[in-house]
Amino acid sequence: MRQISTNLPHLENTDFGKISGLLKVPGKILITTHTSPDGDAIGASLALFGYLVKKNHHVKVMIPDPDPTFLHWMPFHEHLMIFSKDQERCLAAINDAELIFCVDYNGLNRLSDASEYIRKSDATKILIDHHVQPEQNFDLKISETKTSSTSELIYDFIAASGDSHLIDKDIAECIYTGIITDTGSFSYACNYEKTFLITAALHRTGMDGEHIHRLVYDTYSENRLRLLGYSISEKLVVLPDYNAAYISLSKKDLDKFDHQIGDTEGIVNYALSIKDINLAALFTERDDLVKVSLRSKGNFSVNEVARKFFNGGGHANAAGANCYISLEETIRIFLSMLPQYKDQLKKVY
Repeated sequence: MRQISTNLPHLENTDFGKISGLLKVPGKILITTHTSPDGDAIGASLALFGYLVKKNHHVKVMIPDPDPTFLHWMPFHEHLMIFSKDQERCLAAINDAELIFCVDYNGLNRLSDASEYIRKSDATKILIDHHVQPEQNFDLKISETKTSSTSELIYDFIAASGDSHLIDKDIAECIYTGIITDTGSFSYACNYEKTFLITAALHRTGMDGEHIHRLVYDTYSENRLRLLGYSISEKLVVLPDYNAAYISLSKKDLDKFDHQIGDTEGIVNYALSIKDINLAALFTERDDLVKVSLRSKGNFSVNEVARKFFNGGGHANAAGANCYISLEETIRIFLSMLPQYKDQLKKVY
């Protein structure tokens, strides 16, 4: 069977060697990831946790707020600390850390209320991420935008460290979950042979990919499915003149379906699936903000749109932001910016 090379040029162009050197002696490590953590954020963080524990480090994992319930089955999940629910324990972990891994986010503001505490920490801050335009306030970086997911980048890091043999079934399940959730089950952001070779290697650990897919995608509550139907039938707005579409969900809409964390995951993709729609948006109203999710096809960059108009960011075809204005004002900004992209959105490739 073909082997995956551990000679990874894109890691050679990063601070891989320095990071690997810091890990030769067991230390106190804190792994962090972004607010509203998705499958890749949790998968990458927990895979890194499992690996570093095997290397005899003292490791803790912190997330800013709760993750979706469809990820709670994951190996090592019981080790997650939630800043919004257990601030005292999280602050103790921040203060105690010698190294802080910043996983699947490119700016400390993505840590919400925990951001300033991490920013002020004297620990060495290490970025492992695949989003574009990372900020400069990290001490060391492994940043590769062409990689399908941060979870795949964690695999690369372990392999390049010469530790592929330490990837057992539990670590493999975490990495695989991150890959499938960030690629839409291999439907986008995975046009590289290496992604599939890595997936094959993960299966050789005894991991059951079909079972993981069911755990992630076939656990909808009745309310979540009804919210999806309502979003498409009642809240979808199609703008054919701009090859765009959007869905907006007010707090009242969400309350109607007893909204739980993760229930709106993937809804924006249904708007993008319409023929000739090249830009899709989902606006979700929360207590004090509006969450913006943007998706696009071809060479139209929603990362540019998110940064320019919503103070957000992400990938070329998937980006987002948090807007601290009203739902109506957020939609107005979106509609007002469409005319300047009209020609670009007519034909993407």
